[in-house]
Parts: sequence; structure tokens; C-alpha cells
Amino acid sequence: MPQSFSDPLHGITLKAILEQLYEHYGWEELSNRIRINCFFENPSINSSLKFLRKTPWARTKVEELYIDLVKSRLT
Repeated sequence: MPQSFSDPLHGITLKAILEQLYEHYGWEELSNRIRINCFFENPSINSSLKFLRKTPWARTKVEELYIDLVKSRLT
């Protein structure tokens, strides 16, 4: 069954979201788009996951960027 277009986050982990964003943008562009230190100072998937899991506002920004990326790929 195809992924629900009404909820692009359904069934995808935060780690998978972060990995896709990193592959598409890289750390430098991610830190430009979302100003959080885990993307700017010594960035890594693991350190970013720790921060994002504890910080709801930052996780929301990452999820919104991911949704924008998914939508841009569909058009």
C-alpha cells in the first residue's frame, strides 16, 4: 500500500528523516535552514538525534523541512 499523502511522516523514523535531509542538503545547508547547534558544531546523526528527541520545537522544524522536501520531489 502506498504511503499516505495526508501524513508524509507516517511510518518514518526520525533517524530516517535526518539521514534523508543530510543526504539532500548536507550539514552546512541544514545549519543554514535550521539554526540549531547540532547541525553547526561537530554535526553527526547521533548527536542530532539526541538533541531532536529532547527538543520538540527543533524536531518540528526538521519534520517541516522534510515534508517540504517530500512535496518538492512529488512535483
